[in-house]
Amino acid sequence: MPSSSAPAVELDVRGRTVRVTSPDRVCFADRELTKLDLVQYYLAVGDGILGALLHRPTTLERWPRGWWPEAKRATRADSSGDAFYQKRVPAGAPDYVETARIAFPSGRTADEIAPTELAVVAWAANLGTLTFHPWPVTRDDVDRPDQLRIDLDPQPGTGYAEAAAVAPHLRELLSEHGLVGTPKTSGGRGLHVFVPIEPRWTFVDARRATIALGRELERRLPGLVTMRWWKEERGSTIFVDYNQMARDRTIASAYSIRANARATVSAPLTWDEVPLVTPDDFDVTTMPARFAAVGDLFAPLVAGAGPRGSIDSLLELADRQARDEGAADLPYPPEYPKMPGEPKRVQPSKDTDRPR
Repeated sequence: MPSSSAPAVELDVRGRTVRVTSPDRVCFADRELTKLDLVQYYLAVGDGILGALLHRPTTLERWPRGWWPEAKRATRADSSGDAFYQKRVPAGAPDYVETARIAFPSGRTADEIAPTELAVVAWAANLGTLTFHPWPVTRDDVDRPDQLRIDLDPQPGTGYAEAAAVAPHLRELLSEHGLVGTPKTSGGRGLHVFVPIEPRWTFVDARRATIALGRELERRLPGLVTMRWWKEERGSTIFVDYNQMARDRTIASAYSIRANARATVSAPLTWDEVPLVTPDDFDVTTMPARFAAVGDLFAPLVAGAGPRGSIDSLLELADRQARDEGAADLPYPPEYPKMPGEPKRVQPSKDTDRPR
C-alpha cells in the first residue's frame, strides 16, 4: 500500500481536537478514499454513528493500512493478518475515551471503549477503524441486552434480494409479538433487523427468543429460511443467525464502513425501501447526502430512547415449540464452553454416532 507523506491534520469535533495522522493515506484504492475522507464521513453522519454506539461496549475492526483485495483479517488461528478486532481499549487512548468492562464466555474480562461523544468515533477512525461492532447492551448493565438483533444471512445461491423477500414476513411476525424492528443493510449481502427491548432478560433469554422467532419463520417459509447451524445443511436459503445474540457476538453498527472494494456502509432503511434497494446503493460517498435528507432512521435503537418491547411472548413461543415439537436448544459458537441443554456440537458429516 502507498505510504503517506502529508502532515497530520487537526479537526474540531464538537469542541474536541482530534488529530488525524497520515491523512492522505489511501484506504480504498478503487474509490480513491483517504483516511481523512473516512474520518470526515463519520463526522458527516455523526449523530447516526454516535447514536448507534452510545454507551455501548464496542469492538473496533481496525485496518491500519486500509483495505485492499489481498488484505487478510487476523483470526484466532492466524494472528498475522492485515486487520484485526480490538476488544480492549487501545493503549494511549485520550482521557475522554470512556470504557465498559465486559465478560467473555470464558470468564475473562476486558475494558472496551464505550463511546459517549463523537470525538471518540473520529479518534478510532484515525486508528484505522473501519467498522464498529457494539454489544447489544449498555455500560449501565452489560449482562442484559436492550436490543434483539436478527441477522438474515444469505447462503451460497442467495443474496440480498432473497433476504429482502423474507423481511416482510419477519416484520409481520415481530408485530404479532408486540415488537417493532428497524431494518438495515449489512453492507454486504445480508439484512439486519434490530428490535429495541427492555433490558430485563439475559443473553441466554434473548438468544432463546431469537431461536423461537427464527424457527417460526422457518415453519412459515419452508425451503427459504433455515435455522441449521452447520453450513453443510443449509442449502440455498436465508440463515437466521441466532448466535448473533450470544454473549460476545456482535454485528456491525448502523453507518459503519465495511471492508470491501466499494467501501459500502451499513445503511438503515424504511421497511418500504427494503425490496427497492441494493447494498451497493450506500457507501462512504453517498451516505452523507442520504443522512442529511432522511435523518437517523436508527434513532429508535439509541440507548434509552423511545418505547422498548418485551420478549415474554417469544419466550412463551419457545416453550410451546419445546413442548409441542420437541424443539431443543441449538449449538453455540465454537469458542463457547459447553452450555446447559446444548446438543452435541459435532458437524453432522463427522458425527459417527448419527443414524445413517
